[in-house]
Amino acid sequence: MQHKDKKILQLNKALGLIIKDIRIKKTGLSCSKLANEYGLDRGNLNRIENGIVDSKISTIWKASEALGLKFSELAKILEDILGDDFTLIDE
Repeated sequence: MQHKDKKILQLNKALGLIIKDIRIKKTGLSCSKLANEYGLDRGNLNRIENGIVDSKISTIWKASEALGLKFSELAKILEDILGDDFTLIDE
């Protein structure tokens, strides 16, 4: 999926980097192994980690649980990385 909106692309890239970083540091599992162990689609998880897909909230929620995080914790990390001035809506 191509993104025309740079802010959505920025959001997806940041989310992907966070998920990949936590997966490596916290679980030590490969993308394939984590996906297999927690019933995630390996290809989709890979696309999420590479920031090339705009995922459903249920998929991100499941990924956060697989990483041992509450969804809200993952969202907070994402908010911290993107900064207070990040918005998807231009006013």
